[in-house]
Amino acid sequence: MTMVYEDRGDEAEAAVPVRRIRFTVNGEKKIAEVEPRLLLAHLIRQGLGLTGTHMGCDTTNCGACTVLVDGVAVKSCTMLAVQVDGHELSTVEGLATASELHPLQEGFKEEHGLQCGFCTPGMMMAAKALLDANPDPSEEDVRWALSGNLCRCTGYQNIVKSVLWAAEKLRTSAGE
Repeated sequence: MTMVYEDRGDEAEAAVPVRRIRFTVNGEKKIAEVEPRLLLAHLIRQGLGLTGTHMGCDTTNCGACTVLVDGVAVKSCTMLAVQVDGHELSTVEGLATASELHPLQEGFKEEHGLQCGFCTPGMMMAAKALLDANPDPSEEDVRWALSGNLCRCTGYQNIVKSVLWAAEKLRTSAGE
């Protein structure tokens, strides 16, 4: 990641502390030098170039920035990048393979779970955390898991149906 600072002579290095962090993102090991104040969402979007993680509110209200850290859904707009040092980070870009959509992505397509698509990556990552922990969720479970994510376009019914569709597909493909 490239960072540019104002040249303040010899005091520039002391004025802008940088910390080296090591983490895994979507299965790939990475090292980054970041300012301790850098938000995880900015590291993901600008540093890693993974723009599927959206910034909607900067206050954790909307959930568009939801990613998984060690499998737990977190809002990356209020988490510091240094907090992923030594951890595994998963973004929406890591769901699909080169040739195949993840069942959550298929479900959103099949059940019309998106309109403008701005909230979709965060919804999918929150849903992935749910399905990893509970492969057979009820509608209420899905609604609770997505309650920290806002969609300004839909009435949520098709989003819930999308997650339930994906859960069924994942169970079927696992041989249940």
